[in-house]
Amino acid sequence: MIRKTFVMYVNPDCHQEYQRRHAELWKGMKDVLKSHGGHNYSIHLFAEQNLLFGYVEIESEAQWEAVSDTKICREWWDYMQDVMATNADNSPVCKPLTEVFYLK
Repeated sequence: MIRKTFVMYVNPDCHQEYQRRHAELWKGMKDVLKSHGGHNYSIHLFAEQNLLFGYVEIESEAQWEAVSDTKICREWWDYMQDVMATNADNSPVCKPLTEVFYLK
């Protein structure tokens, strides 16, 4: 498994709404994440800085990148664009993090 970590940015007054939407994550979106090799996916909020830290274990980079080509992922991005920083295509602004320590 490949461990991926990344940071995203939630709008200051949208923390609760972001959490609510993820508590009600669409079944189809869950299915796509899993079918594209995503496991143990979690997102953590650092509220004071409006930061979201994501962690996911993936089977392959290519398989994971293909999530963004799915219709449901594009619909999810459109749904989430009003609560977080996004790119022109509504994908979240997402910066990879470098692993500096791992204890198995």
